[in-house]
Amino acid sequence: MAKSAILKSSIAKKVAMALSGLFLIMFLSLHVFINFVSVFSADAFNAMSHFMGYNPLIQFVMQPILVAGVIFHFVMGFVLELKNRSARPVAYAKYDGAANASWASRNMIISGLVVLAFLGLHFYDFWVQEIAYKYCLGNPIDETRYYGELVHKFESPVRTGLYSIAFLLLSVHLWHGFTSSLQSIGFDNKIGKSLHKICYAFAIIVPFGFIFIALFHHFNN
Repeated sequence: MAKSAILKSSIAKKVAMALSGLFLIMFLSLHVFINFVSVFSADAFNAMSHFMGYNPLIQFVMQPILVAGVIFHFVMGFVLELKNRSARPVAYAKYDGAANASWASRNMIISGLVVLAFLGLHFYDFWVQEIAYKYCLGNPIDETRYYGELVHKFESPVRTGLYSIAFLLLSVHLWHGFTSSLQSIGFDNKIGKSLHKICYAFAIIVPFGFIFIALFHHFNN
């Protein structure tokens, strides 16, 4: 019974981890779409950003859920990693992981830590500054400020480079994490395997989309 309870607990943690990851993937999809609009139209980007920044449902419901989802996903990731390491036999030290698993799957904790550090910078750059602008400094509503603020963030080559490196590691993280999430919630049949190609495409297109946006604004403004 004890082993059964431990197994069920481990499975439940993996499912919770997978669901939180899929939720964050949905956020990434929306985020890259809105940011990509800035490449084509400053006005459209300002309008979409203003809506996201002042819509009560997004600000007071979805935003706290997003922050909680980020915290939960990474905390659960560390918990599962520590649990997996403690469960490995001593003989595992002789195991050649590279022959049986990809670098991405064996280093999720490393790519995850880099992504977490990046999220801290990203939240400071955009979310904290947005909160300060609206609620702390008492500035008037300006529906045209968002494009200029975005471009300003990518004026520095150092910051642009850090963003690009972080998104490369996000791509590595998603390469294994997306497919692993689908497997954890039961998509491990023929349909699930066909979805793997979509997962791999997402892991490349979305992070490199963010990199393109950063480089575009760095070199064109």
